[in-house]
Amino acid sequence: MTRLDHEEYVELVLTCVERVPRGRVTTYGAIAEVVGEVAGGGGPRLVGSVMAQHGAPVPWWRVVRADGSLPPSHDVEARPHYLDEGTPLRPSGNVDLRQAFWRPPALGRAEPGGPGPTGRSPRAG
Repeated sequence: MTRLDHEEYVELVLTCVERVPRGRVTTYGAIAEVVGEVAGGGGPRLVGSVMAQHGAPVPWWRVVRADGSLPPSHDVEARPHYLDEGTPLRPSGNVDLRQAFWRPPALGRAEPGGPGPTGRSPRAG
């Protein structure tokens, strides 16, 4: 399996995040698993790094840790989105993954140097 370059990996991560429905969430690990099948590797920390650097334009609050939490610095910003979208929450304030978890579907393989699986060229950034 050929590894994708960083720009293509970023595009695949952001594509997964854009597909998460309103009121649902996925995890860094679930995205890493789906993207890793196409990209030839990566993990939850790499997905987190992509989100930290490139995730502002996508619904970042729909990607949480495996326990349903966000990094503490994002809690205040994410909560209004959860309430607006009707995302199920636990009494702790974490997302209730039993009710809200959404597994990203498999992605198509991107052609090297061509548009990604969404049909658009990778994002600059």
